[in-house]
Amino acid sequence: MSSFNYGIIEEAAKELYIRALCDLPPDVRDALKKAYARETKTAAREAFKAMLKAVEIADRQKTLVCQDTGLPIYMVKIGTLFHWDGAEIQERLSVGARRATQEFPFRGSSTHPIHRVNPQTSVGKNLPVLYIDFIKNEEVLDILMVPKGSGSENMSAMKMFIPADGVKAVKKFILDTFIASGANPCPPGVIGVGIGGTADLVMRLAKEAIARPVGRRNEDPDIARMETELEDAINATGIGAMGLGGDVSTLGVHIEMAYTHITQNPVAVNTQCWPARRARARIFPDGRIEYGY
Repeated sequence: MSSFNYGIIEEAAKELYIRALCDLPPDVRDALKKAYARETKTAAREAFKAMLKAVEIADRQKTLVCQDTGLPIYMVKIGTLFHWDGAEIQERLSVGARRATQEFPFRGSSTHPIHRVNPQTSVGKNLPVLYIDFIKNEEVLDILMVPKGSGSENMSAMKMFIPADGVKAVKKFILDTFIASGANPCPPGVIGVGIGGTADLVMRLAKEAIARPVGRRNEDPDIARMETELEDAINATGIGAMGLGGDVSTLGVHIEMAYTHITQNPVAVNTQCWPARRARARIFPDGRIEYGY
């Protein structure tokens, strides 16, 4: 058994939540600036000015970019060359998320789904959301934190297609879902799409898609082409920044896929709001932490 100090993970989980809420990744900042430069509609340009001003204030005052601090999602990749206790990692991430909420402090958004009591901790039964994967032949614990607000999360959609529906139906569903969302997810954000797998896996794929750096294409050329086509189609809707009408309605469309059953083709859409918040920590057995995005 290793003597690794798991308190380091707890502190990182706390720090990641705060960083994600206060410090936008460079790729998101660049995408917003490019979108503002491209935008020609007056109302949308004013919306972009407000967004960039919010980022500037957050940088200067070390405060939140948006008041909706969302629900905590930790996407964890465990290196196989070091003994990491998965149960201890899970516990420390939960405690870290709670401490971030209470010590920073900011509004906790977690609540019981029936009686709606909010403990003001951002956690609770089965929260934070935890995705686990593995990195072969590495001695590192990689944690990507993605806070998810309800304006965007409420616009999530999943549909079970059959192969006979074809790719056109898939594209139409994605575009229709975006149009129906309107201003609710605070566009322009990242549109995450999952294709394939099962009903539960496909939504996870869509979630993982929103965590990809803005504009980074899928390695599969066919999927990458589909991303570009959907991006162009969504921007052509004219919904624009904050739904005010404009040239830029999304910062990017990202698609992740999995092989699926021969008689089905699940598709999920998960939108991220304009800040597209995320923060990453790489933790090593000697206690070193490398923060990034």
